[in-house]
Amino acid sequence: MTKIILILITVLSSFLMMGQEISGKWNGVLKVQGTQLRLIFNVNKTENGYNATMDSPDQKVTGIPLEKATFENSILKLEIPSAQISYVGTLNKDNIIVGTFTQNGQSFEMNLSKEVIQKQVYARPQEPQKSFPYYTEEVKFENKTDHVTLAGTLSLPKKEGNFPVVILITGSGKQNRDEEILRHKPFLVLSDYLTKKGIAVLRFDDRGAGESSGDYTKATTIDLARDVEAGVNYLKTRKEINKSKIGSIGHSEGGVIAPIIAGNSKDIDFIVLLAAPGLRGDKLLLVQKEILERQFGVPENDIQKGQEFFKGAYEIILASSVNDEKLKNNLSSYVQSKFDDKTAKSFVEQITNVWWYNFLRMDPAISLAKVKCPVLALNGSKDLQVPSTVNLEAIKEALTKAGNKNVTIKELPGLNHLFQECKTGSPLEYDTIEQTFSPIALEEISNWLLVQTK
Repeated sequence: MTKIILILITVLSSFLMMGQEISGKWNGVLKVQGTQLRLIFNVNKTENGYNATMDSPDQKVTGIPLEKATFENSILKLEIPSAQISYVGTLNKDNIIVGTFTQNGQSFEMNLSKEVIQKQVYARPQEPQKSFPYYTEEVKFENKTDHVTLAGTLSLPKKEGNFPVVILITGSGKQNRDEEILRHKPFLVLSDYLTKKGIAVLRFDDRGAGESSGDYTKATTIDLARDVEAGVNYLKTRKEINKSKIGSIGHSEGGVIAPIIAGNSKDIDFIVLLAAPGLRGDKLLLVQKEILERQFGVPENDIQKGQEFFKGAYEIILASSVNDEKLKNNLSSYVQSKFDDKTAKSFVEQITNVWWYNFLRMDPAISLAKVKCPVLALNGSKDLQVPSTVNLEAIKEALTKAGNKNVTIKELPGLNHLFQECKTGSPLEYDTIEQTFSPIALEEISNWLLVQTK
C-alpha cells in the first residue's frame, strides 16, 4: 500500500509540474565575491517553444536577448553562447527554480522565484541628513543651444556672502545630481563636505535624469559639456558667488568634460579630475576590459581573443569620418565573421550609438593641452575602470607638454573608482562597502581647493 501511495504522489507531482506556468518574470540574486546582483529573466511562450530576455537592474540594463530558451521535463535552460552565459534550473513543486548561473566557466548557485527578491541593504553612514548647517537652494538653468533645462542644488556656506564655488560633473551614464549608484550618493557627500569648508557647490541632474529635461540617449560628451557650461554661466549671475574663483570637479567621464570647458573658457579658475581618463576612448576601454576580465577570472586565452576582436572593431570606427550606414556595414561584415547575425546586429547597434562612437574617438590630451589653470588629478590605486597609473601618467604628460606649471598628480592607495576604501577594486564590491567616499580623498580635495581659493 505504501508503495502505491508513493507512486500516486509521484504521478500527481508530475502533473502538477506540467501544469505550472514557466512564462513570466523570474527573479534571482546572484552572489559573487561578497556582493549581490539582481537578475530578472523574462520568459515567454511562443508557437515554436520559448524566448527570453534578461534584465540586470543594478547595472541599469534591460532587455538583453537570450539566444536559447528551453523548458522540458521541468528543466529551464537559458543561454547566451556568445557571452558564455547560461542558466540551468529545475522548477520544483513550490514554484521555485533551483539552479546554477554560469559565465566564462565560473558557476554560482542562484534560485529563481516569481516573487520579487530584495537584496540585503547596507548602511550608508556618510550620507548627510537634514537639517544641514548651511544654505541650500533648488535651482534651474538652461542650455540655450540645445534647449535643455537642467535642475540642481546650489549649496552655500551661508545664505548671504561671497563664496568660491565648484560645479560637479558626473561620470558616464545618466546620473542624478548626487551621482547616485547602488544607494551611494558620492556627490551629496562631497558637496556636504566642501560646503562645510566654506566652498559653494552646484550639482545638477544630467539631461533626461531627475528633474532635468532633454534626451540623454542622444547626447555626446560634447553635448554634456554644454550643459556644464550653462551651469557655469548660471553661477556668474549669482551675487553670492565670487566670479574669480569658479572651479569644476569632474569624476570619470566628468574628468574628460572638465578640461574641455577649462580649455575654452576664461571663467574656470581651477579644476579637479577624479578618476579621469587620460587615454583616448578606445585605448581606455581596451585596458578596462582586460583588467576587469582578469579580476573576474576569465581565462587568459579568452581575454586575448577579446582584445583582438574589440581592437579590430575600434580600428574600423577610428578610420571612419562619419557615423553612417557605410560604417555600420563595414562593422557588420567584421562582426559577422565571428558571431551569428543576431549578436552581430546588437553589437553594431551599441558601438555605433552616438555616445559610444564619439567617446571611442575622444582623446583627452587634446583638451588637456589647452588647460592653463591649476589642476589636481586624483585616482585610486585599485581603480579597475580607469586604471590609475597609465591614466595619471597620460594626464601629467599632456599638461606638462602644454606648459602648465600648476599641476598636482596623486595616486591614493587602496581606493577604487568611486574613491572607496576597498579590497579588490572590483565594481562588484561597490554595493557592499558602507563607505561612500574616503575621508582621505575628501581631505585631499578640500585642502587643495582651499589653497586655490584663498
